[in-house]
Parts: sequence; structure tokens; C-alpha cells
Amino acid sequence: MPDFSHESRHAGHVAGVDEAGRGPLAGPVVAAAVILDPANCPDGLDDSKVLSPARRTALEIEIRARAICFGIGMASVEEIDSLNILWASMLAMTRAVEALSHHCVHILVDGNRCPKWHYPSTPVIGGDALCLSIAAASILAKEERDRMMVAAAREHPHYSWESNKGYGSAAHLSALREHGPTPLHRRSFAPVAQLLLL
Repeated sequence: MPDFSHESRHAGHVAGVDEAGRGPLAGPVVAAAVILDPANCPDGLDDSKVLSPARRTALEIEIRARAICFGIGMASVEEIDSLNILWASMLAMTRAVEALSHHCVHILVDGNRCPKWHYPSTPVIGGDALCLSIAAASILAKEERDRMMVAAAREHPHYSWESNKGYGSAAHLSALREHGPTPLHRRSFAPVAQLLLL
């Protein structure tokens, strides 16, 4: 279970940062940055991928209510296609940190590298399962992105985004072949790019 051991190495506010949506064929990549209050931390924080949808939703409400502050950032489909998904993810993380209302002395970033920014920061591999602030960020990022894809599904009902959230499920790939890509599809991703060549 994640704890505060990484955060406690620094005196002052420490933010955790994570992103959601690197792998899907459609939709933006969304990042969150969270500064938790160690004295008022929600119980049960964990990597968003191991939590049930109902638990994630409940924890998102608690994080938003009890965190010292949080920020959300995203990179659009156009930015993903022009930069590539790695650098678009870094851009989304940078925007999430820039949206924080409080200064932080250090940033913990999920993964093996940090964005090219001026903030003191440390990458933490598997950080969403190790650091409470990164776990909180993973929950906010996933919930924010999932809501966006459910809303997008109402405009583009053929692709089952309300259930697959833009990932390449069988239903999504079948609809993509039948109806073609939407403006929310990532043209630089192979399954979409291959269709455009037909």
C-alpha cells in the first residue's frame, strides 16, 4: 500500500503527479497534481488501476475536499499527434503542476522520468502504488479523463467510449473500421493511421 515515506523526505509541500490515457486510440491525455495534507488524508488511497470504479469515484470526492490543493492538466489529441504521446504526457503533467494554487518544494512523478521543467522533482517507478500523493493524482486524472470520454460518447455513440474510454477494445476497433475515425481519434496511433491509408 502507498505511504508518505517519499513525501516525508522533504520539508514542505510535496506534490504527486500522474497521468491517465497514454494508451487509448482516442481522447486527450490527462494529468493531475496533488498536495495532500498528511493530517487529513483519505483512507484507502491506491493506484487507480486496482480500485473499483465506485471506490475511485468516492475517493475522488474526498481528495478534492481534503487535499491542500490539486491541479488538472491535459494535452489534446492534436498535441499528442504533433509531439508524440510521451511528450504530450509530459506537457499535461506540467500544466497540472502549473494549476496548483500552492508552492511545492518537491514533485514526485510516476514513472521513470520527469518533464523538462525547473521544479525539483524525482521520478518514482510504480509511484501510484508507493506514494500516497501520486496515488491521489492517479485517481483524479483517471476520473477526470473517464468523465470526458463518457461525455464524448454521447456525441460519437458508435465507439462504446462510455465503457472502453477510448482504448482499443473489440467494439471500438470494429466501429472504427465501420465508421472511420472521429476528430477525437489519435491519427499517430497505428490502428487509426492504418485506416487512414486505406
